[in-house]
Amino acid sequence: MPIFKPDEFLLNIFPKKRILGIDPGTKTLGIAVSDSNLMVASPISTIKRKKIKSDIEELINICEKYNISGIVMGWPLNMDGSIGPRCDSVRDFIKSLLNIKDLPILLQDERMSTMAIEKPMILADLSRKKRSSRTDQLAACWILQSALDGLQKKM
Repeated sequence: MPIFKPDEFLLNIFPKKRILGIDPGTKTLGIAVSDSNLMVASPISTIKRKKIKSDIEELINICEKYNISGIVMGWPLNMDGSIGPRCDSVRDFIKSLLNIKDLPILLQDERMSTMAIEKPMILADLSRKKRSSRTDQLAACWILQSALDGLQKKM
């Protein structure tokens, strides 16, 4: 399956199942999952990146465990909205994933996701260690929730 626009993505994930949200980093993949009504995102884990094949195998296991019908992938645009080398890396990852598991994918702008989740954790007086252990999966949750909010308007 290709990368879809929001309307097409919705058509390709029905009947409603859960959606996986991914915050793709160079060292980790933050993972979040939606509920089956596509309303609420919840953080579930952080995958420490190893080799592409083992990263994808972990994702496929998660997809099967949670009955995933589509993926929202964080799209790391530059602050000016342009596509940079990080987007190329994500595109390569998606291509490898689609060669193994055929799922609809929606790209979601992830600019400011880390800042959006770091600020409340700092205000809650969480230590750096506690923040760093949760940052990636909470960023994935923020990315997925942003996409779910947009998709709700189209349903």
